[in-house]
Amino acid sequence: VAGSFLHGAPLIPVSATTGAGLDDLRAALACAAAGIAVKDASKHARLPIDRSFSMRGYGAVVTGTLVSGSFALQEEVELYPAGKRARIRGLQVHGSPVERAQAGERTAVNLAGIDAADARRGMTLARPGIFRATRSVDCAFELLPAAHPLKHHAPVHFHAGTAEVEAETRLLSGLEPVQAGTRAYVRFLLRDPLLLLPGDRFIVRMFSPVLTIGGGLVLDIAAPPKMRRAELAQRLSKLQNGASADRVALLVGESRNGMSITVHVARTGLLASEIGGSAGLVRLPEGWVAEKRWMDQKIVEIRALLREFHAQNALREGIPKEELRSRELPGAPAFLLDALLASAKDIVAEGDIVRLASHHVALKQEEEEAVGKIENLFRDAALAVPSTPEVLAKSGIETARARSLLQLLLRNRKLVRVSENLVYHASAINSL
Repeated sequence: VAGSFLHGAPLIPVSATTGAGLDDLRAALACAAAGIAVKDASKHARLPIDRSFSMRGYGAVVTGTLVSGSFALQEEVELYPAGKRARIRGLQVHGSPVERAQAGERTAVNLAGIDAADARRGMTLARPGIFRATRSVDCAFELLPAAHPLKHHAPVHFHAGTAEVEAETRLLSGLEPVQAGTRAYVRFLLRDPLLLLPGDRFIVRMFSPVLTIGGGLVLDIAAPPKMRRAELAQRLSKLQNGASADRVALLVGESRNGMSITVHVARTGLLASEIGGSAGLVRLPEGWVAEKRWMDQKIVEIRALLREFHAQNALREGIPKEELRSRELPGAPAFLLDALLASAKDIVAEGDIVRLASHHVALKQEEEEAVGKIENLFRDAALAVPSTPEVLAKSGIETARARSLLQLLLRNRKLVRVSENLVYHASAINSL
């Protein structure tokens, strides 16, 4: 057993003939069992499938051991990575019918809505729409002392849960081969997608001959693209050694505009209640989490943009909200801008217009006179629609400023635009 997981394990002499040593063996087994961590039934339910078959009168049945969470009768579940959904028709634990199966229990699940052929060994049964299968796994890997050095791009067999897939090795700590008996950060590119989560354990076997050469711990299933090896190694060290709150903060900080709790759950397997309570993070409406310092910096940038906009557009009340979002938060959900603006007391959002609270349209004397001329021309025309270009030309100021004044009258509802070239005075509309 030297070099295996049994190296250093206690040796208990027993006799099947006389029964000598059996009490010592029972005590040693009880001691070993007491040292095993209890599976967490409060987490998301996951059952790696080791068998799938059909029973007459019942239909599809899958078996496995619940590694976390629990399943109850009539719950909807999903086969990952196949994406097929089913309903739990029946549950058995060690051959006995139950209404709920808990983490750590050997479980048989009778599924309605799928055929036995839809499920196979290596798939995972979990609640629908929560997780995403992956083909790329960043890990903390340990190579056994008796193994040959592991090279960059080496093909291997990757085993996790009940799944076995071919994979390609990508060394992240450096391009030098991983030496026997050492540890390194490694990425495995899987031939087929698997449902894996940070904290899952795995073993790796040589491609040929198929011998176990090492194993380790999954750290991430969706690493940022185009990151240098040195940065990746530092990042994985934080994911491996940091507290749960620190890992949450790291992933949120890597996202451009924060991260939805749904995506975070899919990447980490954490419960929604465990996300967003970290120092430095803010939990926003619509299930979104962002860094407090990012929000503060973004408010500073929005404030600077508004100052510049007001300086260049003194006759406009503010910038359209959608234009602001496209410039400052491209690709972000609309509610994120609303949340940011709500946290800044010196920024005002009025309908679809955003402005600094200190900004007010102040007209020069010639602009005041021009506004009066434009309004009077439309009022005097009544329902005989005047040509907008002609009205602007008669305003007494250049066309660009006159057009801004026209927009001001429209926003103040002194004028009503029916179409692009059809503008009436409000009194004319009210007289109808």
